[in-house]
Amino acid sequence: MSYFLFKGGFLSQQIIVYTDYVCPFCLLAEEAIVQATEGMDVEIRWRPFELRPAPVPTLKVEDPYLPKIWQDSVYPMAKKLGVPIKLPNISPQPRTDKAFEVFAMAEELGLGHAYSMAALKAFFQQERDIGNPEVLADIGESVGLER
Repeated sequence: MSYFLFKGGFLSQQIIVYTDYVCPFCLLAEEAIVQATEGMDVEIRWRPFELRPAPVPTLKVEDPYLPKIWQDSVYPMAKKLGVPIKLPNISPQPRTDKAFEVFAMAEELGLGHAYSMAALKAFFQQERDIGNPEVLADIGESVGLER
């Protein structure tokens, strides 16, 4: 979703990305947005959208759905965009409510985008459990939050 803001006499663009940190397409979307807006003055804002809030079960890597969608869609798109990504072996996938609580703190300090990217990369590139409070503290600290 994109819309225009009138700030201080200048028309600027803002892209709002609704994300869940266990959605690989959100990491891939970042690269697509960067490529599409290269050279433009565009602000990217992240907003939480938990795909599977409790009590809805989260996905398991051993179920056929995840490997199939990754093989058919995620990996081809990642290759096209040049984004390193892998299906994490963390099963079931973590809930992201706590990660979004840390996001709220980061957003208040203007670090929401940096935190969102760090959380996505931690899960999809480093295979870190973003449901673990210690991992979330590490991620927050890496973008400038106090531990």
